[in-house]
Amino acid sequence: MHIAEGFLPAPHAIGWTVAAAPFVVHGARAVVREVREHPESTLLLGAAGAFTFVLSAIKLPSVTGSSSHPTGTGAGAVLFRPPVMALLGTVVLLFQALLLAHGGLTTLGANAFAFAVVGPWAGYGAYRLARALGAGLLPGVFVALALADLATYVTTSLQLALAFPDATTGLAGAAAKFLGVFAVTQVPLAVAEGLLGVLLFRVLTVNARPELERLGVLRPATAETTAEEVR
Repeated sequence: MHIAEGFLPAPHAIGWTVAAAPFVVHGARAVVREVREHPESTLLLGAAGAFTFVLSAIKLPSVTGSSSHPTGTGAGAVLFRPPVMALLGTVVLLFQALLLAHGGLTTLGANAFAFAVVGPWAGYGAYRLARALGAGLLPGVFVALALADLATYVTTSLQLALAFPDATTGLAGAAAKFLGVFAVTQVPLAVAEGLLGVLLFRVLTVNARPELERLGVLRPATAETTAEEVR
């Protein structure tokens, strides 16, 4: 979700910026380390950023002061781990704020915390859990992208509720209202995003398998492991 420019009260905007900053700095270090140690991963890093940019640029009107859209951050989290997406996601949000008027500079910290921090970590956690329970790569990817999307929407709803509590029911009432309105568009978008992620990783397993093996997403290929991991 993109919270619009100037929509959050200043203390909230500053607070979320402070909360997001350590994750973004850590993510920048992770990206620099990845590129330095494995220059061949630059193309895939760029593809993860581009995938996030394109999906999250699909803007659907939603709650006043915000919008609904896919996020795409779960794919990068599966490939490179969540810290990398803290930087890539924030860069995506910055470009969208400057070039597309999606979100804003004053709300960049809040948007980054929901979109580039909480979303990737939730998606990656769901992915790891699914794989630990025996799921193949593609079911794990579906869960990762769908949960990254939903976690972002939940976080944005809570951010708006904290900034604008309901006069009668307070924080809980406001959160329920924001979550309910967002759900109409965001739940179907999360399912669609998960399916799109499955298609993306089907392509990657064919065209970028050595890189997926190096990243630990797939084990070294044999006839048995190939069928087992992707099922």
